[in-house]
Amino acid sequence: WDNADFSRGIGTTYYQEYLTLNTAKPPFVRDVEAKVRRYLRSSYSAAWTLKITWEKAPAYAAWTDTRRTVTYQAVLTTDGFRSYILMLFQEGGMQWDYTKLPATNVLIGYT
Repeated sequence: WDNADFSRGIGTTYYQEYLTLNTAKPPFVRDVEAKVRRYLRSSYSAAWTLKITWEKAPAYAAWTDTRRTVTYQAVLTTDGFRSYILMLFQEGGMQWDYTKLPATNVLIGYT
């Protein structure tokens, strides 16, 4: 996601933090917990969650194409012992034309 380019005033990045230790959990956090449980087949109760959203983000360099934007999220969550990240992309996946990016060895995900 470091290849997003907001220099032309197109797109937005925002975040929301959820402190849920000893408090009622909002539906979003309950959904994150359910995803972790389902994907990892283990019990999980979030103590803290951070949602970062890149909305209508154009690819770097924005001067080449500002029509193809993408919305995606990274959700970091921990129970205080284990930590997870969910990477969520809009319907249809990443829409950037990677052939126009400066680097051609593009990866979606993390290593």
